[in-house]
Amino acid sequence: MAVKKNTSATKKSKTRTATQAKRPLPASQEKFPIVGIGASAGGLEALEVFFSAMPPDSNMAFVLVTHLDPTHTSILPELIQKKTKMQVKQITDNMHIKPNRVYIIPPNKELAILNSTLQLMEMSRSRGHNLPIDSFFRSLAQDQSSRAIGIILSGTGTDGTLGIRAIKGETGLVMVQTSDSAKYDGMPKSVIETGLADFVLEPSKMPEQLILYAKQATSRLGIETKHPKDLTENGLQKIYILLRSHKKHDFSQYKKNTICRRIERRMHIHQISDIADYVHFLQVSESEVTVLFKELLINVTNFFRDPDAFAVLKNKYIPDLLKDKPVDYSVRVWVPGCSSGEEPYSIAILLLECMAAMNRHFSIQIFGTDIDEDAIALARGGKYPDSISADVSPERLNKFFTKEENHYRINKTVRDLVVFASQNIIKDPPFTKLDLISCRNLLIYFGPELQRKLLPLFHYSLKKEALLFLGSSETIGPNTDLFTTLDKKWKIFRPKSAHNVVYPRMAFTVPHPAAELSMQETDRFHGKHEDVDTQKLLKAMLSQSDLPPCVIIDDRAEIIFIHGKTGYFLEPAEGETSTNILEMARPGLRSGLKMALDKIAIEREEVLLKDLKIKNNGSSVTVNLTVRPLSIMQTGRRGLIIVIFNEIDYQEGKKKAQTERVKRLTKDAEKVRLEDELQYTRESLQATIEELETANEELKSTNEELQSTNEELQSTNEEMETSKEELQSLNEEAGTVNSELQRRIEELSRSNDDIKNFLDSTKIAIIFLDIDLCVRLFTPSVTSFIPLIASDIGRPIKHFAHTLPGVKLDQYAKGVLLDLAVQEIDVKDASGNYYRMRVRPYRTLNNVIDGVVITFDDITALIHLNREKRLAAIVRDSNDAITLLDLEGNIKAWNHGAEIIYGYTETEALKMNIFDIVPQEQKDETQALITGPDKAKQYGCGAGLPGFSIKMAKQLMSPSQTGI
Repeated sequence: MAVKKNTSATKKSKTRTATQAKRPLPASQEKFPIVGIGASAGGLEALEVFFSAMPPDSNMAFVLVTHLDPTHTSILPELIQKKTKMQVKQITDNMHIKPNRVYIIPPNKELAILNSTLQLMEMSRSRGHNLPIDSFFRSLAQDQSSRAIGIILSGTGTDGTLGIRAIKGETGLVMVQTSDSAKYDGMPKSVIETGLADFVLEPSKMPEQLILYAKQATSRLGIETKHPKDLTENGLQKIYILLRSHKKHDFSQYKKNTICRRIERRMHIHQISDIADYVHFLQVSESEVTVLFKELLINVTNFFRDPDAFAVLKNKYIPDLLKDKPVDYSVRVWVPGCSSGEEPYSIAILLLECMAAMNRHFSIQIFGTDIDEDAIALARGGKYPDSISADVSPERLNKFFTKEENHYRINKTVRDLVVFASQNIIKDPPFTKLDLISCRNLLIYFGPELQRKLLPLFHYSLKKEALLFLGSSETIGPNTDLFTTLDKKWKIFRPKSAHNVVYPRMAFTVPHPAAELSMQETDRFHGKHEDVDTQKLLKAMLSQSDLPPCVIIDDRAEIIFIHGKTGYFLEPAEGETSTNILEMARPGLRSGLKMALDKIAIEREEVLLKDLKIKNNGSSVTVNLTVRPLSIMQTGRRGLIIVIFNEIDYQEGKKKAQTERVKRLTKDAEKVRLEDELQYTRESLQATIEELETANEELKSTNEELQSTNEELQSTNEEMETSKEELQSLNEEAGTVNSELQRRIEELSRSNDDIKNFLDSTKIAIIFLDIDLCVRLFTPSVTSFIPLIASDIGRPIKHFAHTLPGVKLDQYAKGVLLDLAVQEIDVKDASGNYYRMRVRPYRTLNNVIDGVVITFDDITALIHLNREKRLAAIVRDSNDAITLLDLEGNIKAWNHGAEIIYGYTETEALKMNIFDIVPQEQKDETQALITGPDKAKQYGCGAGLPGFSIKMAKQLMSPSQTGI
């Protein structure tokens, strides 16, 4: 029995748990998307359109971050509230976010979010340098991860671009207003150029797409939990195959969770719930393959990421690395997975600052590589949004960057230190003899197998006393036999001397290209920075090799790089200068070289020609010629070919040439001529030296003046740049304030129209006086007794005459201003009209007395009505018989006195005619009375009719009455 009871209790417990699981979460614990909206100048119109189209029950929260004037109270909450049924609040510190509400940042504050709670912070930088949108978007991405949604609307500058990168890095959604619909397209255009926007829409179309995405995202379970394991694996394998086929990159060794999250995000954007359907979509949409490829590369970075880590590297480990190096030493650095170049440039700046602090100079070579060619193109350009000022100090911005409108461009001194190239780190050869490898936040996306392959590769590439710099979340794993930990917190390591290590393909070779590359393919980017990078990269690779003399040519056979001494094989052609290798080839080499190039153009395979005889100044040289195509991954450029000259009898030819030269130089005549020339040269050189010394002194003086002028100009330029940034910020803030004020003006205009129509339509006479008792406003009804016209506004009320005898308006107004009590007086104008005059203080919304209001209610009809009521009461209560007849003699009224005298009740009398009551002899008199009082006088004034008098008849009758 006990067992049964326990079983029953367990079942009840399970049932209760299942029931609780089905209950909806409280609003405070519910997970819902939080939408950050960034806007600046011109953003008010877009916000109004957006919220007019957004339903109030979307189950999303909206946080508005705009550029506001810190000295101006914002009315943005009031304006937005008129466009939405959602509750709109201005943010206060520590405010918890709830769905279906709109939160607006107050002026002069920065905003952050922690555990769905909004935190207000003081502005950390001076006016004009704050980036509130970037700051909040980064915080939103960290706090909400994939539930973060970023929207950029109209505005100048680039605030929001770096924040959008952070949101995209956490698999959030990014929306941007179209440039055409934006009043100012600076901010939207900057985000669009990054290629990170999921949707580029007009504000009116954003809500619909946002709701579709949120509905799909909030109902998701994840690819791995929503689909059976075998179906998920099968779908992922197919996606890996499609990506490898189209983009030549294998993602199968990346971390599965990362891949699934990003595939799932793309499925939500396209409203696809089944992974098999998404695989089919990839098969028919090459553009989606490209977008997914970009998503999986995760190009999220910034300058000096983890500033404390870079500070430790600069202050401690780089100086230790360089302190014992000779003057002519070349510092070599490799940054794999460099994305858009921020990290290589950060390393370059650190090295320059360290050399300046040590007062030493070294040659620097930094290699930045990435598989994403678009990211490499951005890195080569060295152009970044001005919002990088959030990560780069003002001193570094002034020293290492040049301001260009809304962007910063890296200076040439830094740019020349870095070589960028496309490289697949998984299968392409690495750089060698390195002093530093900075591979930060790349290994976290790789699976264990790929990490085990790359860390030995890094060990091989580094010199003995070099450094390995990893991200704060990365480790060397089990490779403790390869690296020594220098800084556990910031993940800085030094290679150990290791034996019996199996290195993956690391020795330098000139790789063969992939079969699908053709000679007709050209580079996507043709800029001077790419040409410079290609030259530097070729020099770096060839200088580390022991190849014999060789040249690099392009697909037109033009020489672009020479390695070693090639004078025995090539010579300049006669006539116009040419760098075509076929024209420069010496006799015996040209035909074989042309044949090799033709064969490569067709087969794209290496060609080897042996024992070619080259004639040179009467002697001959035997050479083996190797012609081989180069891979784009090694050179950063398509269509390049290396031609290698492997001389066989080079030493013998060299000795013969030296012997012939010695014989010629031993002749006596030649010796005498050379001595004369030498003497003449010495004399000329002495004179030139003296002239140069004089010129040098003058130049030195001029240089000092120019240096002083340059310093002054630089100081002026810095001041102007600061002023420009502050003015730009003020302009943005003024634009926002102007939009708000424009809306307020429109509202005031409508209110004024309403008030004018109200005053014009009312029959109440009203005069508004200011604190000096001058006319401020009046209604048209006032002019019936005070002759006011529009031009009289502003004149004292006492200057005007009126038709109210004995009434002194200014005295009443002064009295009200003194005691603030409302006064009521009944007055009569010259025409006999009666008015009830009320005099009361004029109070503002802030309860400030600012004048007097005088109203005149026409009570003439009311007074007459009261008189008639009093007369009717007299008639009703009189003991005399008083009746009311129409012209036919029908009885219309019958008082109590008539009932007593005539003996008929009122009910009976109202059914009778007067001629049924009066005697026959009095009917003529009665008819005369009905006809009119003047006729009645002829009959003795009606003395024979009891209870009747001519006086009473006159009081009862008027011209409009039809009886007496």
